[in-house]
Amino acid sequence: MALSILVAKIMAVIYLSVGVAALRGMNFGKMIDDFEKSAALTYIAAVISIVLGMLLVTYHNIWVQDWPVLVTVVGWAALIKGVLLIVLPEFMSYFKGWYKNTQMWGILLLIIGAVYGYFGFVM
Repeated sequence: MALSILVAKIMAVIYLSVGVAALRGMNFGKMIDDFEKSAALTYIAAVISIVLGMLLVTYHNIWVQDWPVLVTVVGWAALIKGVLLIVLPEFMSYFKGWYKNTQMWGILLLIIGAVYGYFGFVM
């Protein structure tokens, strides 16, 4: 449970920070354009995603009907994303259209961050 709480705290800070940045006008579309142009950045991001995903899948593969499953799902998502970025570097471009409404993403990320923050800092 201590690992679940630690990861929830880390994820809360990340999601809340990105959510606030999105509400302040962060341009996700431009970021993805820049990401696609750099093979090195794509590779490094994929490796980091695989490492973090593998760490969570290895040490936190908890499938319960409780909040720690949220951490497990993010670990599997990170692992799958990293593998897809290595195998299909153009993978991110499939999601480019999703990032048009930055305000909506900001609110969604703040909600996700608040959920992780509640489980990490309050519970």
